[in-house]
Amino acid sequence: MNEADELGLPARAFDKQDDGADLGFYAPPRLVTHIDAGAVAALTRHYASLLEPGDRVLDLMSSWVSPLPEGLDLEVVGHGMNADELAANPRLGRWFVQDLNRDPILSEPVDAFDAVLICVGVQYLQRPLSVFREVRRVLRSGGRVVASYSNRCFPTKAVAVWRSLDMRGQAALITLYLEKAGFAAVEALVLADGTSGDPLIVVEARA
Repeated sequence: MNEADELGLPARAFDKQDDGADLGFYAPPRLVTHIDAGAVAALTRHYASLLEPGDRVLDLMSSWVSPLPEGLDLEVVGHGMNADELAANPRLGRWFVQDLNRDPILSEPVDAFDAVLICVGVQYLQRPLSVFREVRRVLRSGGRVVASYSNRCFPTKAVAVWRSLDMRGQAALITLYLEKAGFAAVEALVLADGTSGDPLIVVEARA
């Protein structure tokens, strides 16, 4: 059974307008932020309310900036699609490049992390169940996954089902991913309502 069937979605739910190699698309470094300063600040405040000093964090689908609280001592592993972007990120203790749409299996050990953070990247996943099952595997029991998103993306690389939904529907879609992957206590929170800048929603759950 493929992932669309398992999730009860249309057969072509995870198609993209641009089906070319993702690593090729992301090869040019993009040293920009994908949400505005207000949304970044809201996400940083939210992370500060969840994370504890010494936590081990996997920053999945990361880039040159991780919106983590300043001064909070964390052990951060970064994953992304561009080595130059990841090398420029001062918050990452180590990092790796991997195309999760081709190979969703993480090399990290079981129970390795206290939190897995996915900042404005979930819309690009073509094998979300496989990825979130791996996220659950590498999280310790009770560890938290936090997936954030706004109303911006690279539309040719976002999957069809994502593009077909409004932001409320996208929260329901991520909830479906997490519940089917075995997470508990799934909750969606609006961190920025978009009235004076970019909207931002997080969907989070416990392993």
